[in-house]
Amino acid sequence: MMAENDVSLTSLVVEKEADQKHVAKKPSAKKKSGQNRRKSRELVLKAVYRGMLNQSEMSAVYRDMADDPDYAKADEAYFKQLLEAVGEHAAELDEKMAAFIDRQVSELSPIEHAILQISGCELMFDMSIPYRVVINEGVELAKIYGGIDGHKYINGVLDKLAADVRASEVLNNKN
Repeated sequence: MMAENDVSLTSLVVEKEADQKHVAKKPSAKKKSGQNRRKSRELVLKAVYRGMLNQSEMSAVYRDMADDPDYAKADEAYFKQLLEAVGEHAAELDEKMAAFIDRQVSELSPIEHAILQISGCELMFDMSIPYRVVINEGVELAKIYGGIDGHKYINGVLDKLAADVRASEVLNNKN
């Protein structure tokens, strides 16, 4: 009878170890290869901000951002895509957002301006990202990098912009 208990206990331990090995082999939900769009947006914010302040070429700003410690944590492809899109459409983005702000674009703080350009670019040119996600990401960037109540301003402007450029999506979500 003791031998049966030993075998059962041993088989339970072996089964438990096998289960643990099986669990350890499952891929994690979050990729460890740096596929993080939020970090990519933060890096694009830093790059656009530097570009505005230093009036640098985007290629020089991109090289600087590659040295940033957060670069390894970011989704590199998305970072490049978003940075290029913001640079390419900057004038169009400024023109579009001018209708929704209470001052001249030139009077915006560089951080608010950069956040509005990045989020505006995602709203206008990347329909794969739901508008609520774009607004939330812009607000989160403003909470981290912006002024005290800057996130409220960003939220209001992006909400108006989304209602204009993604009217059907906004309308569908309100119903």
